[in-house]
Amino acid sequence: MSAMAKKAKNFKKSKTGLYVSLGSTAFGAISVAKQVKLAREDGDTLRLIDAAVSAAAIVTGLAILYRELKRLGDDDVLLG
Repeated sequence: MSAMAKKAKNFKKSKTGLYVSLGSTAFGAISVAKQVKLAREDGDTLRLIDAAVSAAAIVTGLAILYRELKRLGDDDVLLG
């Protein structure tokens, strides 16, 4: 494994990597909100269900990332 690949692999488990993952996962919520809005306007139940499942996946992803952040022993005031 090259040094660059090893560094990239370790980034995901770092505090900075987790913050980036949290931000990108939360950014997905904007897409889901737009999807819900369009589904309601069109009265499309199937799209609304899809948006609900996507929202559940985002919430679960954020919870997992938060747990990983807590495991790293982050001393951030916002995380307690």
